[in-house]
Amino acid sequence: MSSHHIVREKQEPALLVLGMDNFSEELLGQLLEWSPTVITTPHTAEKLDSFGIKIDWVITNKEEAVSQSDVKLLPAGDDTMTAAALKYLIANHYPAVNVVTDELQPDDFMLYADKINLVVFYHHQKIYAVNSGFSKWKPAGETIKLLFTPVGLNYTGMEQTGAGEYKTTNDGFFTLQFNQPFVLIAEEVD
Repeated sequence: MSSHHIVREKQEPALLVLGMDNFSEELLGQLLEWSPTVITTPHTAEKLDSFGIKIDWVITNKEEAVSQSDVKLLPAGDDTMTAAALKYLIANHYPAVNVVTDELQPDDFMLYADKINLVVFYHHQKIYAVNSGFSKWKPAGETIKLLFTPVGLNYTGMEQTGAGEYKTTNDGFFTLQFNQPFVLIAEEVD
């Protein structure tokens, strides 16, 4: 018995690839599984093309030669490449985006985390925004990092091990409570 899935445009998270020097091809394959809109930089476009990955948009402020056909150019203008891509996705009603990057500038994402569901993959970490009251099951000894210490932070199920770094104390749920709209957290990924 086979199943047929119809994937509508923008149903799956878009994929913004800013850099992928430290990113596993297996995880990249998982992110590409449902044929998302792929946005990248001129430098990273070459690498994606060498893997045979179809690119939809290249963020640039100049005319770029792109080896694939039907690739559109997305002008960055005065914005960073990250900001230009996120503004485009938000303006075009994408509900979510997975971002692969070699350089992490949390401020680039904080401005948009309340407008689009963001998941950032950076150096074996999965980074995403959570609201106060966030709860997740984890095995004991897992590391959770808070990229910014939120106002009025209270937590259960974990202990602080360093600045912004926590470890889960038992198999089970950890919970975060704080007095601001959201905070970015990071988990280790294999």
